[in-house]
Amino acid sequence: MSYVPNPAHIVDTEQSLVDLVGTPSPLIADKETPYVTPLVQEFIEKSPYFLLATAAEDGSADCTPRGDPAGSLVFFLDEKTLVFADRKGNRRVDSMRNLIQNPNVGMLFLIPGTDETVRVNGKATISTDPELCERLSVQDKPATLVVIVAIEEVFTHCARSILRSKIWEPESWPDPDTIPTLMAMLSEQKNLQPPDESQGKRNEEYRKVLY
Repeated sequence: MSYVPNPAHIVDTEQSLVDLVGTPSPLIADKETPYVTPLVQEFIEKSPYFLLATAAEDGSADCTPRGDPAGSLVFFLDEKTLVFADRKGNRRVDSMRNLIQNPNVGMLFLIPGTDETVRVNGKATISTDPELCERLSVQDKPATLVVIVAIEEVFTHCARSILRSKIWEPESWPDPDTIPTLMAMLSEQKNLQPPDESQGKRNEEYRKVLY
């Protein structure tokens, strides 16, 4: 049986939320811009990794990781438009399916070793424009699809979540051999024969074909 929240403790109005957490300072409350400034653009261009949030027409949400070498991840057409590639994957293209139904996206950019992050919200269009695909080539392979994001909001985030997680502190990292592998988790989910990991973990074939 799934857990059912206690109705007495549910926060279901904005006012009750504000009563609990307080109100932001005027600077923070109005910190977003509808475009990237030069320093924000520089931050994003130095990022090799972002998380992409999308939602289907019915509102069901998804979040997927995106990564490329810094400088190949995204580029800007202007201060209100960025472009990123949809790379080789498992062909489910959940995010792309969502964008066809609902163009709203959220993007969170990270840089290893840097404890601030940048968030971009906007509306996305999927394109096969050859020029844009070529500009996002990696290992001489143009992108098959690109996503053009019309920027609506740009936020900067402070370091609290990164500092709390210690995500960039190697001494806090667990031993990778103690972490379940993708194939082990998938096998458990689908009641399949567990993978043979006697020759080591994380030897999946896809690791050899990134582009």
